[in-house]
Amino acid sequence: MAILANRAAMERTFGLLKNSFNLIRSFSASTATPPTSSTSATATSKKPKRKKKKNLFEVVQFLPNWGIGYQLAKTHWVGLSYQITKINLYKDGRHGKAWGIVHKDGLGAADAPRKISGVHKRCWKYIPAKKTIENTNTTMESTPKAEVEAA
Repeated sequence: MAILANRAAMERTFGLLKNSFNLIRSFSASTATPPTSSTSATATSKKPKRKKKKNLFEVVQFLPNWGIGYQLAKTHWVGLSYQITKINLYKDGRHGKAWGIVHKDGLGAADAPRKISGVHKRCWKYIPAKKTIENTNTTMESTPKAEVEAA
């Protein structure tokens, strides 16, 4: 009989202990849960991903004949570029060696091609060919003069 009374007393104390833990857990859970408006505000304020820059071979792979004859430069170069003359690609198509003629301010600075350094660095850009408007104007002006002389 004494064992049953002792067991009943233990069950009551454990019951009270469980209830107190549940009460503490409910208070801490309600304060730890942040409001939904603050979580949506942090999700919308994420920075956009930076666009990955390209190495020389990733730039020329879309140009005709793998960019031979086209001008390329590093993004931080001012007035300096290479006209590609030869490319030696490795099997993966994103690595290799390249040779070209140096151009300073649009004019060829060297006659012989030289090996381009830093072709695997991710800072290359394509330099579009500049069309000279002055040459087209002079050819247009010379055509009417020739017709006048012929008449």
